Amino acid sequence: MKLQVELVRLATRPVDMRIGVDGLSLLVQQVLGCPPCDGTAYVFSNRRRTRLKLVCWDGNGVWLCLRRLHRGQFVWPQADDATWQMSGEQWQWLIAGVDWQRMAAPAPGQWQL
Repeated sequence: MKLQVELVRLATRPVDMRIGVDGLSLLVQQVLGCPPCDGTAYVFSNRRRTRLKLVCWDGNGVWLCLRRLHRGQFVWPQADDATWQMSGEQWQWLIAGVDWQRMAAPAPGQWQL
């Protein structure tokens, strides 16, 4: 079964990676002010930005996924807001360990003779 995610929100502040699905769902409600069962994927990181945890309700249950980098760090937004919304393409770059904030499609080329 593949997890289908419509929207990804990053929690900008680091969390203790020992926190489980119930604790992270509580953080989504109380700290981020969002309903944890709306289908949004909420992503948390540790202080060193080497691990991510994703919490997402799929209509039947809750997913809790962990991603760990063996080298390097995840690039995380420096924002005043509690969460940062990102596109699916940015999410793919983030989990690959790439600086997703600098990634952009090249400008369309102009054909000239």
